[in-house]
Amino acid sequence: MVNQILVHLEGIGNISINSRIGFKDYIVYSDNLRNIAVDKYDSIIFVNGKLCKNAKDVKAGDFFFQGCLNVGRDTLDLNTLGISLARIDFASYGQNPPHTHPRATKVLFVLEGTLYVAFVTSNQAEGENLLFTKVLNVGDVFIFLAGLNPEVITIVDAVFGSESPINPDVLTKAFQVDKNLVEYLHKLF
Repeated sequence: MVNQILVHLEGIGNISINSRIGFKDYIVYSDNLRNIAVDKYDSIIFVNGKLCKNAKDVKAGDFFFQGCLNVGRDTLDLNTLGISLARIDFASYGQNPPHTHPRATKVLFVLEGTLYVAFVTSNQAEGENLLFTKVLNVGDVFIFLAGLNPEVITIVDAVFGSESPINPDVLTKAFQVDKNLVEYLHKLF
């Protein structure tokens, strides 16, 4: 028999603890109960590790941002919303190393230049991790899904074991290793 306990932890949100006869199997984060958690550094309200305004004091301006066209500007903090927004200025041939988004979806919009993007599904029931790639141009948008598996994401299997392999040059640069090692790891998975 499995017992499930839902616990609210201030600053983390709700967690679900599943146990069998008192043995903790795993912890899964559920969605947050708060829709609004606007940064305010002198607040006493603490949500997801951030000090937040009281929801009664929030204004429309807290959800508005100008300046995405300016290099190096900060953007709004989208705390607790399950959304990731970042401005990234890549140098020519620059890249972002492989990483995960366990609790947020990322929307990528190209303002200038051309960008090669990709993600790999992980821990598929059929055992096949699929590589999805696209070359984006100015005005294009690409969606990176939130954690594709709510349990364990095996990054090595996803990165080196996808059905269509990730370009070895990308992985060589991302992990700062010899290309022969990357090709060897592709063969293992």
